[in-house]
Amino acid sequence: MTSWPRFTDTRLFVTEAARGFRITGAVAPSSRRLAAALATPVTERAGQPLDVLEVGAGTGPVTRCLLALLAPGSTLDVVEANPRFAAALRNAVREHRPGRDEHATHAQMRDRHTTHTKVRDDHPGEALVPVRSEDGVRVRIHETRIEYLNTRQSYDVIVSGLPFTNFVPDTVTSLMDRYIELLRPGGSLTYFAYLGTAPARRLVASAGEAARHRAVETVLAGYRQRGSAVGRTVWANVPPARVWHVRPTPSLARTRALG
Repeated sequence: MTSWPRFTDTRLFVTEAARGFRITGAVAPSSRRLAAALATPVTERAGQPLDVLEVGAGTGPVTRCLLALLAPGSTLDVVEANPRFAAALRNAVREHRPGRDEHATHAQMRDRHTTHTKVRDDHPGEALVPVRSEDGVRVRIHETRIEYLNTRQSYDVIVSGLPFTNFVPDTVTSLMDRYIELLRPGGSLTYFAYLGTAPARRLVASAGEAARHRAVETVLAGYRQRGSAVGRTVWANVPPARVWHVRPTPSLARTRALG
């Protein structure tokens, strides 16, 4: 059984944020409203089998939302480098029950049978991960970084929970290029940024940090301008966030694929 948010998940998230805020990039897990907004490309294709990649899943609020939405025949790959978060994600997948979340659809109310196996990607940085088949939905938890994910899989939807504004511009460029490389033609990339971070950094951060933040925002804006992008503000989150849905143009996708 699951609740939202779970106290244990919130406590774990706060603990990890205290360990390294630059890595988690937040002080609390994503709210239900933010999770639903990030999952919009899946909602828009309800009933269709999809291959979905979630990166930087944390304790799993978006993962749970995606589990409730995905149709039979879908695949959900979840990438999380933090080993404590990855353990929480494995528990979230095992404990998920269809019908206990408001996002669940009628087709997912049926009883589900779960099987477990083990797989390993070839990259030494990736841990053994469980594979879960639940009513035809396969879920794999990859304890690694997206840069090291060794896969030939491509995806219809990619949901990124990584804190872009905590990174240097070159890292953000590399991450966005990696996402576009993994997206199928016509696929959707969704990510978010917290509102008010730029003014806050101007007040409390060094001039160099403020400049880095502006440069990251310029990088992200460039990708949005070279594709089809729609933004939405989610106020019911701590802090409020701006969600972006980006569909890369075919020319941009080809450019990234060619390197």
